[in-house]
Amino acid sequence: MPFLLALLGGAALRWTATRAYPQGLWFTGDSYFYVGHALSGVPSPSKTSGYSFMLQLMEPLHSLKAVVVAQHLMGLAIAVMAYAVLCRARLPAWAAAIVTVPILFDAYEIELEHLLMSEALFTFCIAAGLTLLLWRVHGEKAGATWWLALPAGLLLGYAVLVRSAGAPLIPLILLCLLLRRRGWRPALAFGMAAAVPLVAYAMWYHDHRGVYGLTSADGIYLWGRTASFADCAKIKPPSNEEALCLDAATKAENDPPGHLIWRNDIPPRVIFESVVAPEANATLRDFSIRAILAQPGDYLDTVARGVGKAFSSHRYPTPTAATEGLYHFPDRAQLFPGGLGWSGKGGTALSDAMRYGRTDTPSRVVQPHADRMIDYQERYYLPGPALGVLFGLGAAGVLLARRRRREVLMVWAGAVTLLVFPIASADFDYRYVVPTMPFACLAIGLALSAFRARGPGEATVPALGTPDPADTTEDGDPAGPDDGGAAEEPDEPGEEGAGGERAAGRDEPSGDDRGGNEDEKDDADADGDAEREPEHVPGKPADAPAGA
Repeated sequence: MPFLLALLGGAALRWTATRAYPQGLWFTGDSYFYVGHALSGVPSPSKTSGYSFMLQLMEPLHSLKAVVVAQHLMGLAIAVMAYAVLCRARLPAWAAAIVTVPILFDAYEIELEHLLMSEALFTFCIAAGLTLLLWRVHGEKAGATWWLALPAGLLLGYAVLVRSAGAPLIPLILLCLLLRRRGWRPALAFGMAAAVPLVAYAMWYHDHRGVYGLTSADGIYLWGRTASFADCAKIKPPSNEEALCLDAATKAENDPPGHLIWRNDIPPRVIFESVVAPEANATLRDFSIRAILAQPGDYLDTVARGVGKAFSSHRYPTPTAATEGLYHFPDRAQLFPGGLGWSGKGGTALSDAMRYGRTDTPSRVVQPHADRMIDYQERYYLPGPALGVLFGLGAAGVLLARRRRREVLMVWAGAVTLLVFPIASADFDYRYVVPTMPFACLAIGLALSAFRARGPGEATVPALGTPDPADTTEDGDPAGPDDGGAAEEPDEPGEEGAGGERAAGRDEPSGDDRGGNEDEKDDADADGDAEREPEHVPGKPADAPAGA
């Protein structure tokens, strides 16, 4: 009931936003780009087209309103998935509902869902993939299986096509899956499935652009990240790259990378005819990597300052005040720029929007609903310090939640990656921060579930020497510590192996069954519910099941 009430409240807010801005909100540049490429059907060298694919799929509806409604449903679904995973992890329903409150009620989350931008779809795909991997978080056969990892891999692979910043999540999740005994099966299934959409896109990109890849713009973004500190006297680049260093006057302007790279007077745009041409991209990438290797302290300092902005109580006007203003609900209809659009059909951004939505007014503001959302956003959002607390608690959960350590690590590290990687490879932007919040919340919920004692009705320990049907995997192999068994998490120290038996006279297990008797005793004392070998009760056979 608490979660249902919270879900209804979140849905009401999103419906109010839809009534206030029925045609959605437009992010200058990017929204026009995505709609234009949905109409053109060709890949761009600067951004992946995963979000444009969704717009193409919905084009027959001829409704911008349908797009934003779908994105709001994705936002609600993220909260539902987090709640379901936490309930399956045996966190009390009321506590699981509290964990989802920031996802449902954060004003900037709702505004980002209402923008015609890739973030809602990106976050949804990642959340759906993690939900599949965490679905068997508790029980006799806890742990991801290959048949759940397969669709999870497809979702994460597609998420990279929606936003290339999701690429580091693939190796991260593979590593977390391999940390489990016999984790090679789900890891293999996940990796192969994730590669399918990426390889297919690279082949499509090659057909249109002549090279295999997802984009050819990573060089200019990384150059913008390093330009503020790159010193050719320290880097000693080859002669063809020396001109890429900024002059002192331009550096003194402290122009954020997200704005700097679009200026016509910067060296890359002066030197190269197109900064996204494959040769230019390779040169810019090489220069940037040389700068990072030659000046690692300066690079880490710029990244740290970007991360610090995410956790600051002050909201910075970055990369420009106009860009930051696009993350706030407006009080008037938006204006569209002149010049050619991105559809390749000779139109403008406005004509592309009108064509896609079959409307003469692709931006509308309806009162009093707009004022309600503006007032709401001024009061109800997760401030930067609170987000920092969520990440800090998640880090503590990784250290303390022994029963769920791998699961907490996978979700929390995913949130950290989503926050740090865009800052490290491009620039700080608030739309890169908001998608991390659901996963920071989920990591805390999973950590709390690790301290939840087993309730009645869970599997009891079988008799010594008695085979347990749960001691086989879905593939029919004997269950290892991570393939399931009677114990909830038999691979953690202090718990019995599958079947509740330790053979006398054998060495202590190694690998995931690490730890000796002292660790087992500590775990039993801390958790209060570690399984123990059944004691012999006078008058009963020594091999009788526990509790008989």
